[in-house]
Amino acid sequence: MSSTMLRKIFTATAIAASLTATVAQAATVNLYSARKEALIKPVLEKFTAETDIEVRLLTGGGDALLARLQNEGENTPADLFLTVDAGNLHRAAEAGVFQPLTSAKALKSVPAHLHGTDNLWVGLSLRARPIFYAADRVDPSRLTGYEDLAKPEWNKKVCIRSSDNIYNQSLTAALIEHWGEEKTEAWAKGLVNNLAKPPVGGDRDQLKAAAAGVCDLAVANTYYFGLMQTGDDAEQREAASKLKIFWPNQDSFGTHVNVSGIGLTKHAKNKTEAQQLIEFLLSAESQAWYAATNNEYPAVEGVEWSDTLQAWGEFKADDLSMTFLGENNAEAVKLMNRAGWR
Repeated sequence: MSSTMLRKIFTATAIAASLTATVAQAATVNLYSARKEALIKPVLEKFTAETDIEVRLLTGGGDALLARLQNEGENTPADLFLTVDAGNLHRAAEAGVFQPLTSAKALKSVPAHLHGTDNLWVGLSLRARPIFYAADRVDPSRLTGYEDLAKPEWNKKVCIRSSDNIYNQSLTAALIEHWGEEKTEAWAKGLVNNLAKPPVGGDRDQLKAAAAGVCDLAVANTYYFGLMQTGDDAEQREAASKLKIFWPNQDSFGTHVNVSGIGLTKHAKNKTEAQQLIEFLLSAESQAWYAATNNEYPAVEGVEWSDTLQAWGEFKADDLSMTFLGENNAEAVKLMNRAGWR
């Protein structure tokens, strides 16, 4: 074989290898997720089965993944960042790790109030944060809304976690938008005065405390209640059976809701495939699976709720723009500190 022929074969092989590498890269999406693997991987595997696009998943804490994204900069392999709470999503947007989504299909699927500023992210699922009450001790007709948590009649009868918790920061941020800072600070001080115990532990700890008689009212996200109701832990199922959900502020702005959400990273190498994955996560089938698995509400309207969610009843959800939860976060934290909420 002549040297010329060898060069041609080598060149053709190199081009083929290059094309193969390009195709392989284009058929991959790298996802950084603050959701646990079990709560996202099955739907990702279905996406791969239907599209032949591989999803490389990295899970971890939301703050740690955000720090990693910032440290990796333009060298990050991440195409998408999924995390929980609009406050955390806003923080990521402020850190400059996102670029605007351009998928009209994805943006149209989700109501505008569940979009981040400049469409830097969209909500994937909704989590409500209502009031839970001890069914054997509380007449729900005594309740109207979040205002009740600060009323003297509930002195030493309220359980809620600390002000360090982003869910409480976002709730307070929403109230600032509805009530203004002065009223919200007065509310926070009243809430602190009504605490039945120090605001330690997670949401499930507050629910278990209410079931055990430590307090009469507890504030928690609904999916924790769902996990207690349907989980393998008999003690938690017993605790959940003693509690009922009260949907606050049905005559005004509605019950506070938040999101888990996803954004396209600033340095995404696989933009088209990444947004294709977002569209898949917003399909009716994925929304139903995702919401049922996490005991959260679909972000896409019209998707049927799971049996667990239906059993809790319908309610009016606050349609406040999620952007306010992030924009008001700093003021919420300062206000909570001034109120003595530890």
